[in-house]
Amino acid sequence: MLAITGLLTILIIMFLIMTKKCSTMVALIAVPMAACLLVGQGANMGKYISSGISSVAATGVMFIFAVAFFGVMGDVGAFEIIVNRILKIIGKDPVKVCIGTLAIAILTHLDGSGATTFLITVPALLPIYDKLKMDRRVLATIVALGAGTMNIVPWGGPTVRAATALELSLAELYNPMVIPQLCGLAVCAVFAVMFGMKERKRLAGSLDGIVIEPPKFEDLTAEEQSKRRPRLVAVNMALIVLTIVALVTELLPPAGCFMAALAIALLINYRDLKEQGKRMDEHAQAAMMMASTLFGAGCFTGILGGCGMLAAMAEGLCSLLPVSLMGHIALLVAVFSMPLSLMFDPDSFYYAVLPVLAVAAEAAGVPALAVGRGAICGQITVGFPISPLTPSTFLLTGLSGVDLGDHQKHSFIWLWIVSLVIVAVAVLMGVIPV
Repeated sequence: MLAITGLLTILIIMFLIMTKKCSTMVALIAVPMAACLLVGQGANMGKYISSGISSVAATGVMFIFAVAFFGVMGDVGAFEIIVNRILKIIGKDPVKVCIGTLAIAILTHLDGSGATTFLITVPALLPIYDKLKMDRRVLATIVALGAGTMNIVPWGGPTVRAATALELSLAELYNPMVIPQLCGLAVCAVFAVMFGMKERKRLAGSLDGIVIEPPKFEDLTAEEQSKRRPRLVAVNMALIVLTIVALVTELLPPAGCFMAALAIALLINYRDLKEQGKRMDEHAQAAMMMASTLFGAGCFTGILGGCGMLAAMAEGLCSLLPVSLMGHIALLVAVFSMPLSLMFDPDSFYYAVLPVLAVAAEAAGVPALAVGRGAICGQITVGFPISPLTPSTFLLTGLSGVDLGDHQKHSFIWLWIVSLVIVAVAVLMGVIPV
């Protein structure tokens, strides 16, 4: 009963989000609450919701202050120097823009943090996409491809979880996956070129009329001029760099980094109290919308985890597999690992589902190591940037201004293809047994 209810809850939420029958926030809150009542655990609903919200509270605070900070940096013109430098390199060719997007996403995900990748990449590139009138969904998809494929790195969350759950060393789990991962990145590059060519064709007529020279200060509207701080560009750029350094080096918690950065940014650029209020008011809607969706996701995961639906789904998944398929369990896990990102959060899958699958596989003569390698081919690696169960997904969609349902529909097939390429190469190398 719990497993069926959990599966139906996830499917209904995905349907509502992707068909835009209601907002993402409403779907993530209303459907799990109804499911909780249906399984007779309404008395504990408050406890489950509180637990789920607590798990995402720090990320939610970071989202609010990060959006406000980058919004203020955009107001003062701090990103213009970055955008103009990039434009000088890539010009107005959508193919070069898409390749550059993938390269930046890959480089910024070397630390294994999706939040850091999205916070660095999207604000820097979004003005370029808007200037060239490129599809924002392309930006979100390419960033997802780069970050998702890079998330297989051994210091990334999924690989660490897999090694821990199966009591394996990171080296024996990850090292044979290097070549499959590189092949996955090569396919990402092919897709980036493909998206670029598609956008070049779509924008063929309009690109000629686009001027990539930066506008002069005097050409801006009076309102825009009042926001700009051209004399403080170097200071604001330094503040952005210091904030990112503090974030990557964990000098402060992510929320603390952006709280401090926003306070400094307002004090430096807008001394007047009313002007500070105006800047906050202007960015409050975007910040709160993103945060409310995230807290909705906390409600969703809290209820599904607290009610035992996730655990029941894990047990049900294992019990449904026929004995005849157990010898191919590593391959099956690998092939469906990316779509499973939409059903299981990383902890539930790697600490609840994977160990059970590994024990069953070993009974059939398949080493647990192979099952672990199959899992990291897609489960919250390639699949994490579209999963509603990972907070950073909402950061990607929020910063890029793309609806979650639109992002999933636009990105799903390309992410799964990359995951399947990684699986195919791993199989050919003998890393994952057939």
